Amino acid sequence: MVVASIIVFVVSLLIGALGIYVGARVVTGVEDYTYAIVTALLGAIVWAVVGFFFGWVPLLGPILVFIAYLAIINSRYPGGWIDALLITLGAWLTVFVVMYVLAVLEIVTFEAVGVPGF
Repeated sequence: MVVASIIVFVVSLLIGALGIYVGARVVTGVEDYTYAIVTALLGAIVWAVVGFFFGWVPLLGPILVFIAYLAIINSRYPGGWIDALLITLGAWLTVFVVMYVLAVLEIVTFEAVGVPGF
């Protein structure tokens, strides 16, 4: 059971990192998948920690969690907050497409680590 959970986490992280990689490549021109993996991992950790402390607060909690995630993207890639938002939107769209295809093929469930909403 532990091995299966680790495999699901790693695969989800790699898919989340793919989304960040594609978003960053389109928005900033940065082409480093390893950097995207680290960013996805940091984003997932920050998302979980901020969500634990503030996610329960109605309306404000989810906004704070998302801003914390954007701060990770903003700190890791060139550009400003708008670029971070565009990278995140690109990541979300990429992960949505990949997860949809994999879910239709019944390879994985519809979730990914490192990208909000998955």
